[in-house]
Amino acid sequence: MKRLMNLRPSKGTAIFLGLLPFLLVAIMYLFASDARLAENPNDKLLPALTTFSEAIDRMAFTPSERTGEILFVQDTVSSLKRLGFGVLISAILALLMGIPLGLIPYVRNGLSPFVAAFSMVPPLAVLPILFIVFGMGEIAKVALIVIGVTPLIVRDLQQRVSEIPAEQLIKAQTLGGSTWTIVLRVILPQMLPRLFDAVRLTLGTAWIFLISAEAIAATEGLGYRIFLVRRYMSMDVILPYVAWITFLAFLFDFIIKKFTYKMFPWYTAGKETK
Repeated sequence: MKRLMNLRPSKGTAIFLGLLPFLLVAIMYLFASDARLAENPNDKLLPALTTFSEAIDRMAFTPSERTGEILFVQDTVSSLKRLGFGVLISAILALLMGIPLGLIPYVRNGLSPFVAAFSMVPPLAVLPILFIVFGMGEIAKVALIVIGVTPLIVRDLQQRVSEIPAEQLIKAQTLGGSTWTIVLRVILPQMLPRLFDAVRLTLGTAWIFLISAEAIAATEGLGYRIFLVRRYMSMDVILPYVAWITFLAFLFDFIIKKFTYKMFPWYTAGKETK
């Protein structure tokens, strides 16, 4: 008798099962929207599909009368720039800090408690401080992402470095490897794929900080647009923007995962089929 935990769906069944929740949500929305619009044709909470198409055409395909630019494209580019810079800086800082924290006892004993305590500080609580120090421009928004994401990746890499078998480090030292050589030849190659994994896991957190910063102080961006139109209850704009943010987050996660599979096959052996 086969146990449920050992059953594997076919590729077609797996795709269907993956799409099924989205389909159910869409059907539920259509029924709920029809019910509300039947009672009140002017209801804005659950717009009809035609209303969505009009809003998408207005935001994504029609130039703004004030600026002459496509607002949807402008918002997307602005948000992706902030997100990209924030995540890139966070990854570099995490790599520079996580390896020494996990490898060198003096660094670990000196900085690990500070990093642990800093990671517990709610980043949104320091957002006003960032606006005071850096102003309302781009630096404060990128800094919020860095402050919110870097400690998470640092602690993950520190843990991964400390889990490297001691035998590897002893053999490298026996062969005459210095600390710097061991970092470059033993530690770094093993930490790079784990860094990409950590970035993937923190992308959702980075999006939260980005949208929060844009909602408070920005003149363009996906978060800015969502909070701008909320005062008019423009769900026909808010829901497509939310769906677009979700799609971008999923796309970046997929791209990073495939890149990791391609560049580090030894690390991801067997994971792709799980």
